[in-house]
Amino acid sequence: GVFYPSSRVFFETRPDLTMVSLKLQKRLAASVLKCGERKIWLDPNEINEISLANSRRNIARLHRDGLIIKKPVIVHSRARVRAWNEAKRKGRHTGAGKRKGTANARLPFKVLWMRRIRVLRRLLKKMRDAKKIDKYIYHQLYLLSKGNQFKNKRVLIETIHSMKSEKNKEKALAEQAEARKSRARDRNERRANRKPVPQGSE
Repeated sequence: GVFYPSSRVFFETRPDLTMVSLKLQKRLAASVLKCGERKIWLDPNEINEISLANSRRNIARLHRDGLIIKKPVIVHSRARVRAWNEAKRKGRHTGAGKRKGTANARLPFKVLWMRRIRVLRRLLKKMRDAKKIDKYIYHQLYLLSKGNQFKNKRVLIETIHSMKSEKNKEKALAEQAEARKSRARDRNERRANRKPVPQGSE
Protein backbone atom coordinates (compact mmCIF):
# COMPACT_ATOMS: atom_id res chain seq x y z
CA GLY A 1 0.00 0.00 0.00
CA VAL A 2 0.88 3.67 -0.23
CA PHE A 3 2.58 5.22 2.82
CA TYR A 4 1.05 8.49 3.96
CA PRO A 5 3.29 10.20 6.54
CA SER A 6 1.28 11.77 9.33
CA SER A 7 1.68 15.43 10.16
CA ARG A 8 2.77 14.46 13.70
CA VAL A 9 5.73 12.48 12.32
CA PHE A 10 6.57 15.41 10.03
CA PHE A 11 6.63 17.97 12.84
CA GLU A 12 8.70 15.67 15.06
CA THR A 13 11.34 15.63 12.34
CA ARG A 14 11.05 19.41 11.79
CA PRO A 15 11.15 21.00 15.28
CA ASP A 16 11.61 24.49 13.72
CA LEU A 17 7.96 24.48 12.58
CA THR A 18 4.94 24.92 14.84
CA MET A 19 1.90 22.63 14.67
CA VAL A 20 -1.14 24.19 12.97
CA SER A 21 -4.63 22.91 13.78
CA LEU A 22 -6.20 21.46 10.66
CA LYS A 23 -9.37 20.06 12.27
CA LEU A 24 -11.59 22.34 10.18
CA GLN A 25 -9.84 21.39 6.93
CA LYS A 26 -10.06 17.68 7.76
CA ARG A 27 -13.78 17.97 8.56
CA LEU A 28 -14.49 19.87 5.34
CA ALA A 29 -12.41 17.45 3.31
CA ALA A 30 -14.34 14.50 4.77
CA SER A 31 -17.58 16.23 3.78
CA VAL A 32 -16.37 17.03 0.25
CA LEU A 33 -14.86 13.59 -0.42
CA LYS A 34 -17.78 11.77 1.26
CA CYS A 35 -15.74 9.70 3.69
CA GLY A 36 -14.69 9.72 7.34
CA GLU A 37 -12.04 12.02 8.74
CA ARG A 38 -9.74 9.03 9.34
CA LYS A 39 -9.60 8.53 5.57
CA ILE A 40 -8.31 12.06 4.87
CA TRP A 41 -4.59 12.58 4.24
CA LEU A 42 -3.22 16.14 4.37
CA ASP A 43 0.15 16.76 2.78
CA PRO A 44 2.52 17.63 5.67
CA ASN A 45 4.75 19.61 3.29
CA GLU A 46 1.92 22.02 2.41
CA ILE A 47 0.54 22.68 5.88
CA ASN A 48 0.47 26.45 5.47
CA GLU A 49 -1.42 26.39 2.19
CA ILE A 50 -3.92 23.83 3.52
CA SER A 51 -4.50 25.90 6.66
CA LEU A 52 -5.59 28.85 4.47
CA ALA A 53 -8.38 26.75 2.89
CA ASN A 54 -11.51 27.59 4.85
CA SER A 55 -14.25 26.61 2.35
CA ARG A 56 -15.39 23.48 0.56
CA ARG A 57 -14.46 25.00 -2.80
CA ASN A 58 -10.87 25.58 -1.65
CA ILE A 59 -10.73 22.05 -0.21
CA ALA A 60 -11.96 20.61 -3.54
CA ARG A 61 -9.24 22.59 -5.36
CA LEU A 62 -6.55 21.25 -3.01
CA HIS A 63 -7.89 17.73 -3.61
CA ARG A 64 -7.54 18.25 -7.37
CA ASP A 65 -3.99 19.49 -6.83
CA GLY A 66 -3.17 16.38 -4.75
CA LEU A 67 -2.53 18.17 -1.44
CA ILE A 68 -5.54 16.43 0.12
CA ILE A 69 -6.05 12.74 -0.67
CA LYS A 70 -8.72 10.22 0.23
CA LYS A 71 -6.92 7.14 1.56
CA PRO A 72 -7.84 3.80 -0.08
CA VAL A 73 -10.22 1.42 1.65
CA ILE A 74 -8.43 -0.95 3.98
CA VAL A 75 -8.78 -4.50 2.66
CA HIS A 76 -10.82 -6.79 4.90
CA SER A 77 -10.13 -10.13 3.29
CA ARG A 78 -12.83 -12.83 3.28
CA ALA A 79 -10.45 -15.52 2.00
CA ARG A 80 -10.22 -17.25 5.39
CA VAL A 81 -14.01 -17.10 5.81
CA ARG A 82 -14.56 -18.63 2.37
CA ALA A 83 -12.10 -21.43 3.12
CA TRP A 84 -13.83 -22.11 6.45
CA ASN A 85 -17.29 -22.18 4.85
CA GLU A 86 -16.01 -24.48 2.10
CA ALA A 87 -14.71 -26.86 4.77
CA LYS A 88 -18.04 -26.68 6.62
CA ARG A 89 -19.84 -27.66 3.42
CA LYS A 90 -17.71 -30.81 3.46
CA GLY A 91 -18.82 -31.47 7.05
CA ARG A 92 -15.79 -30.17 8.95
CA HIS A 93 -16.09 -28.07 12.13
CA THR A 94 -19.54 -29.49 12.96
CA GLY A 95 -18.70 -31.90 15.78
CA ALA A 96 -20.18 -31.93 19.28
CA GLY A 97 -17.83 -29.17 20.41
CA LYS A 98 -19.11 -26.74 17.76
CA ARG A 99 -22.82 -27.17 18.53
CA LYS A 100 -24.64 -24.69 20.74
CA GLY A 101 -28.29 -25.72 20.43
CA THR A 102 -30.11 -29.04 20.72
CA ALA A 103 -30.65 -31.18 17.63
CA ASN A 104 -34.27 -29.99 17.56
CA ALA A 105 -33.19 -26.35 17.74
CA ARG A 106 -30.65 -26.77 14.93
CA LEU A 107 -33.07 -28.57 12.58
CA PRO A 108 -36.59 -28.90 14.04
CA PHE A 109 -38.22 -32.34 13.89
CA LYS A 110 -41.35 -30.66 12.59
CA VAL A 111 -39.47 -29.27 9.57
CA LEU A 112 -38.16 -32.77 8.78
CA TRP A 113 -41.71 -34.16 9.12
CA MET A 114 -43.14 -31.44 6.85
CA ARG A 115 -40.54 -32.14 4.17
CA ARG A 116 -41.17 -35.89 4.28
CA ILE A 117 -44.97 -35.76 4.32
CA ARG A 118 -45.03 -33.25 1.45
CA VAL A 119 -42.86 -35.56 -0.67
CA LEU A 120 -45.13 -38.55 0.06
CA ARG A 121 -48.37 -36.66 -0.56
CA ARG A 122 -47.02 -35.16 -3.77
CA LEU A 123 -46.14 -38.66 -5.03
CA LEU A 124 -49.57 -40.06 -4.11
CA LYS A 125 -51.36 -37.20 -5.87
CA LYS A 126 -49.20 -37.58 -8.98
CA MET A 127 -49.86 -41.32 -9.20
CA ARG A 128 -53.59 -40.87 -8.63
CA ASP A 129 -53.81 -38.18 -11.33
CA ALA A 130 -51.87 -40.45 -13.73
CA LYS A 131 -54.40 -43.26 -12.99
CA LYS A 132 -51.61 -45.50 -11.68
CA ILE A 133 -53.52 -46.01 -8.43
CA ASP A 134 -57.26 -45.74 -7.79
CA LYS A 135 -58.84 -43.46 -5.23
CA TYR A 136 -59.23 -46.30 -2.70
CA ILE A 137 -55.51 -47.17 -2.63
CA TYR A 138 -54.76 -43.41 -2.59
CA HIS A 139 -56.92 -42.85 0.48
CA GLN A 140 -55.55 -45.88 2.29
CA LEU A 141 -51.93 -44.85 1.65
CA TYR A 142 -52.67 -41.19 2.49
CA LEU A 143 -53.82 -42.21 5.97
CA LEU A 144 -50.86 -44.57 6.41
CA SER A 145 -48.49 -41.71 5.45
CA LYS A 146 -50.14 -39.48 8.02
CA GLY A 147 -49.63 -42.26 10.57
CA ASN A 148 -45.83 -42.21 10.00
CA GLN A 149 -45.87 -45.58 8.22
CA PHE A 150 -43.35 -44.68 5.49
CA LYS A 151 -39.94 -43.29 6.36
CA ASN A 152 -39.19 -42.21 2.78
CA LYS A 153 -40.41 -42.15 -0.82
CA ARG A 154 -38.76 -45.47 -1.72
CA VAL A 155 -40.70 -47.39 0.95
CA LEU A 156 -43.97 -45.82 -0.22
CA ILE A 157 -43.28 -46.78 -3.86
CA GLU A 158 -42.49 -50.37 -2.80
CA THR A 159 -45.77 -50.48 -0.85
CA ILE A 160 -47.68 -49.15 -3.86
CA HIS A 161 -46.18 -51.84 -6.11
CA SER A 162 -46.96 -54.61 -3.61
CA MET A 163 -50.54 -53.37 -3.14
CA LYS A 164 -51.06 -53.14 -6.90
CA SER A 165 -49.68 -56.65 -7.48
CA GLU A 166 -51.88 -57.96 -4.63
CA LYS A 167 -54.91 -56.29 -6.12
CA ASN A 168 -54.12 -57.67 -9.60
CA LYS A 169 -53.66 -61.15 -8.11
CA GLU A 170 -57.03 -60.91 -6.34
CA LYS A 171 -58.63 -59.68 -9.55
CA ALA A 172 -57.13 -62.60 -11.53
CA LEU A 173 -58.30 -65.11 -8.91
CA ALA A 174 -61.79 -63.57 -8.96
CA GLU A 175 -61.87 -63.82 -12.76
CA GLN A 176 -60.73 -67.45 -12.64
CA ALA A 177 -63.37 -68.28 -10.04
CA GLU A 178 -66.01 -66.54 -12.15
CA ALA A 179 -64.84 -68.45 -15.25
CA ARG A 180 -65.05 -71.74 -13.33
CA LYS A 181 -68.54 -70.89 -12.12
CA SER A 182 -69.72 -69.97 -15.60
CA ARG A 183 -68.26 -73.19 -17.02
CA ALA A 184 -69.99 -75.24 -14.31
CA ARG A 185 -73.24 -73.37 -14.97
CA ASP A 186 -73.01 -74.08 -18.68
CA ARG A 187 -72.26 -77.75 -17.96
CA ASN A 188 -75.26 -78.07 -15.64
CA GLU A 189 -77.50 -76.37 -18.20
CA ARG A 190 -76.31 -78.73 -20.95
CA ARG A 191 -76.86 -81.71 -18.66
CA ALA A 192 -80.36 -80.53 -17.80
CA ASN A 193 -81.24 -79.90 -21.45
CA ARG A 194 -79.95 -83.28 -22.59
CA LYS A 195 -82.90 -85.52 -23.49
CA PRO A 196 -83.04 -88.74 -21.50
CA VAL A 197 -82.48 -91.86 -23.62
CA PRO A 198 -85.70 -94.08 -23.49
CA GLN A 199 -85.02 -97.51 -22.05
CA GLY A 200 -85.76 -100.67 -24.06
CA SER A 201 -85.22 -98.89 -27.32
CA GLU A 202 -82.63 -101.41 -28.28
